Amino acid sequence: MQIEQAKPRTTQSTGEFMEALLWADIERMEMVRLERPAPAAGQILVQVHTVGICGSELEGFLGHNSLRRPPLLMGHEFSGTIAAVGDAVEWLAAGDRVTVNPLTSCGSCSHCRRGLPNLCGDRRIVGIHGPGAFAEFVVVDAGQAIPLSSDLPLVRAALAEPLACSLRAARRALSGAVGSNVAVIGAGAIGLLCARVAQIMGAARVVISDKNASRLDIARKAGIAHTLEAGGDDLPDRVREIAGPEGVDVVIDAAGFQPTRSCAMALLNNGGTFMNIGLGIDDTTLPINLLTRSEIRILGSFAYTPDDFRAAVQLLADGRVTEAGWTREAPLAYGTQAFPELVAGEIPEAKILLHPGAQ
Repeated sequence: MQIEQAKPRTTQSTGEFMEALLWADIERMEMVRLERPAPAAGQILVQVHTVGICGSELEGFLGHNSLRRPPLLMGHEFSGTIAAVGDAVEWLAAGDRVTVNPLTSCGSCSHCRRGLPNLCGDRRIVGIHGPGAFAEFVVVDAGQAIPLSSDLPLVRAALAEPLACSLRAARRALSGAVGSNVAVIGAGAIGLLCARVAQIMGAARVVISDKNASRLDIARKAGIAHTLEAGGDDLPDRVREIAGPEGVDVVIDAAGFQPTRSCAMALLNNGGTFMNIGLGIDDTTLPINLLTRSEIRILGSFAYTPDDFRAAVQLLADGRVTEAGWTREAPLAYGTQAFPELVAGEIPEAKILLHPGAQ
C-alpha cells in the first residue's frame, strides 16, 4: 500500500506562525516560518522543548530514504509541553510535560494482534508520514503522548525513542545470555545505547568498536570502558583479548555493512547471537555453513513496541541512562549546519539535541 506523503503546512488556519527546520530538498535544510498547527479532536499540540537528529533522517537528507520525500518537517525523537488539547481529550491538559511515541499502527492486523505493532504494514511515524518536531510546535494523537514525572528533564526525555530502539535490540540479543561478554560494532547513538543497556542487563564485559577515534572518546565519556578502534583484520583478536577465555556470546551490529557483519561472524562463540540493528546496506555475504555448524542465532530488530518505549522512559526517569557525555545541545537553527557536518563525520558527539525557540 502506498501512503500519501503529508505536506509540512497544516490545513487548519490558526493565524499564528512558528519557526521550523524544513528539509526543503536533497541535502538542503532551511529555517522557515510556517503556520502554527492546531489540534483536531483526539489530538494534542505539543510545544517542542527538545528534538534529536536521527541517523535515518541523515539518510533522508541525502535522498537515500524512500519513505521521506521533501519538502518535509522531519523530527521524531522529541519531548515538550502540551500547549493545547483537542476535543475529546480528557486525560491530558495544557501544561503537561510529555514525550511522544512517534509510531502508530493499525491495531488490527496479525502483527498488531501478536503484540508487534512495529511490524505493522500500515505503521505511520511522526516526521515521515506527517509533519514532525523540527519546529516549535507539532500535533500528534493524544494516545501517543507519555506523561513525564516532574523530575525527568525534558532534554533527557527526548532520548526515549532511540533508547527504545536500542533497548529492544539489546534485551532480545541478551535473552538467555545474561552475564556474557558483548561486542557492539558502531559507536553512534544506537550503538552507545545498546552498549549501555547491555551493561544495565548485567553483561560481564561490553566492548564497543568504531573507525572514528573521536566517537570512541565520546563512548568512554558515556561510561563504556572498553573501546577499540576498528581497522585491519586483527579486531576480532583484540576484542578477544578483552573478553578473555569466555569469548563473546553476543555481537550487536549497529552499523550494518559487509565488513562489520563479517567481523561479527569472526567474533562469536559457537551458539552465540548476532543481532542486526544497523541498516547500512542490504545485500551481504555470510558464511552460512559456519553459521549452521556453529548454531549461530541471527536476529534483526526494528523500532520498538509500546512496552519497549515505556521501559525506555523508565530507564531515563531512573537516571540509568542520561544525556551526559555523549550529546550536544543547540538551538533549532543549528540544524542547517548540523546535517551536513554529521554526514561529513565532523561532529564527534553521538547525538545532536536541538531546542526550538532557543536562540
